[in-house]
Amino acid sequence: MLEIRQLRYVQAVAEELHFGRAAARLHIAQPALSRQIQQIEQQTGAALFVRTQRKVELTAAGALMLERSRSILRELEQLEQDVRRAGKGELGRLTIGFIHSSTYGLLPRTLQRFRDLYPDVELELREMSIADQATALARDHIDVGLTRPARYAPGIETLSIMEEDFVVAVPAYHPLASSASTPLARLSNEPFILFPRASSPLFNASILRMCETAGFTPQAIQTATQVHTVVGLVSAGMGVAIVPVTAKNMQVSGVAFLRIQEDPPPVSVVLAWRTSRETPSLRAFRAIAFKVGEEFMATQARTRRGGDVC
Repeated sequence: MLEIRQLRYVQAVAEELHFGRAAARLHIAQPALSRQIQQIEQQTGAALFVRTQRKVELTAAGALMLERSRSILRELEQLEQDVRRAGKGELGRLTIGFIHSSTYGLLPRTLQRFRDLYPDVELELREMSIADQATALARDHIDVGLTRPARYAPGIETLSIMEEDFVVAVPAYHPLASSASTPLARLSNEPFILFPRASSPLFNASILRMCETAGFTPQAIQTATQVHTVVGLVSAGMGVAIVPVTAKNMQVSGVAFLRIQEDPPPVSVVLAWRTSRETPSLRAFRAIAFKVGEEFMATQARTRRGGDVC
């Protein structure tokens, strides 16, 4: 089998059509180069050059050898560059699971920055529930999940990248709609739209806990899994709801958002990934998402200090 150095020898002689100049270009002695070309011709069983005292010419076999050598050497050079870039996270493929609520701020900004920095990394996006992401990670169907805290299989690591405050969503005509904030106790007699326990255990448990701490159990008249559905039902006048502050970015008409005066514990957005599948591109995505999450939390903190929620 021919070696890479032999291809370089043939290319140099074929391009220079002069053994002396080719030898100088390759930084080897001319007799050594001549022997190498003879060895290649013996190895391939074909004459690559016609040699006379005055000139060197390519044979048909030599022309083919030059064409293929150039192609192979270019491919090798590209391979070296691509491997180097892949090692830096600049090439590859990343399959990302995400929850719907992340599309109202966190995910778009993260994707935009990632594409600006790593345009050659192919991204595949899959909208999935928290439970479905946990299953997909365990089965290696996705590389990373933008999700919420949950029970994950062994070998899956999580990183909290953002904490979202809860806010109260009320119809725009509601008596509380003009208020910037409210104690939860004022909602004790209101019909509630809740997240179901089966499909949204984190939200369901968090909301029930904060209401019970305020001294009442919410009167659930409707349940919905997705945040945008809950907000839509509030807009339709079905009731009030407690939702993550990201819901404000949905810009649904007919809804007012109020800060909760008790400042209940926030809900986290996490990245989850299987440690055995960690790649440079995944690490790059994680770093960008973490930075974007920090920026969103800084904005949220400024809003909380200013009291501007609705």
